[in-house]
Amino acid sequence: MSDRVEAVKKLFTSKSSRVETNKGDTYYQDLFVKCEARLNEMRAQAPANRLDFSDLLEDNGIDRREFMKWASATTAMLMLPPMFTPLIADAVVMMNRAPVIWLELQDCAGNSEALLRADGPKIDEIVLDIISLEYHETLQAASGHQAEKQMEEAMELFKGKYILFVEGSIPMGMNGQYGTIGASGETFHDHLLRCAENAAAVVAVGSCATFGGIPAASPNPTGAVGVMDVVKNKPLINIPACPANPANMVGVILHYVLTGQVPELDSLLRPKFAFGYRIHDNCERRAHFDAGEYVEEWGDAGAQNNFCLYKMGCKGPMTFNNCSIVRYNEGVNWPIGVGRGCIGCSEPDFWDKYAYERPMADAKIKAPTGGVEKSVDEFGLGLLTATAIGIGIHAAASAVAGKKSGECEGESK
Repeated sequence: MSDRVEAVKKLFTSKSSRVETNKGDTYYQDLFVKCEARLNEMRAQAPANRLDFSDLLEDNGIDRREFMKWASATTAMLMLPPMFTPLIADAVVMMNRAPVIWLELQDCAGNSEALLRADGPKIDEIVLDIISLEYHETLQAASGHQAEKQMEEAMELFKGKYILFVEGSIPMGMNGQYGTIGASGETFHDHLLRCAENAAAVVAVGSCATFGGIPAASPNPTGAVGVMDVVKNKPLINIPACPANPANMVGVILHYVLTGQVPELDSLLRPKFAFGYRIHDNCERRAHFDAGEYVEEWGDAGAQNNFCLYKMGCKGPMTFNNCSIVRYNEGVNWPIGVGRGCIGCSEPDFWDKYAYERPMADAKIKAPTGGVEKSVDEFGLGLLTATAIGIGIHAAASAVAGKKSGECEGESK
């Protein structure tokens, strides 16, 4: 646990990060005062459940020192200075004052599975345990009219205070009849709008809920769309990926408890603390890319030596996510770590644009970030003046290195 914490802190506070975190002392001092006031307001509220975080830590054999290390790493992940660590720790204790209603729409429930991952007990899981999950259509025991009554009571009791998590896309075809729910046969579209009406904020979890995901892939027979295409005039946060990382779910809820606001978002409404990093920039195989060392086909010497997977279709150079830093299953591993290239699942239309085992150069699709549009060698040599694309110089260097290597081999023969 301690090794992972230190690694996360180091990466999230690195000067090489693409995310600007230095906003000045005055900004953070003012924010600190606001967060203290917010937590005092939360303390005055009655908890939504009787779970005690300290008791849960003790029951799972986690001492205060280990918890504070986790709080320190989480503070860094949220791009806050170390002075906020005590406030993060206090906010965690009050997570049972953050009621959550979770909708399950058109998807595979993979995000719920990630939420319930069984590699624990770990602090992330305990934090999720203490959240007042008032309604979850997949996990709850109630069904039919009883379930609908439970949801109505939760929405009324926590009116204007609950956070609405939405998993899955919304089918719009045939007037929404591809997806209905409950004893009344309410369409997913109407169900979502009704639940979002009195929510304090809406969080779309997973690629399906954010951008339509696989259900929206061509030819999209159900007319699937993401939450942001349906819900308007509400604070909305997108947490894409297939599935979304539970650490990012925890981060969003913690930020809301701490500040009463949604975190800073990018143009796709993704929290910058999680999606301000390009996979390629923090990839463990980046050194091989810089050296011009690639896997050319599955099972070759390059694959056996963990070389760069770009030529096998890795979309890390045009994908923004923190999974190369946080990873999955308590930091054990992630797709590239097990030898499978990134398929860009946190980007819009990833299934149509990125989910194949060939470079973008062969797809004839312009990457939204500028990306790699030619072969590796052409890309490097053609972008010597395009310094705005961060990996141009590295690719050029690797191409030259490869050429020199070939010349040396020729001389040796």
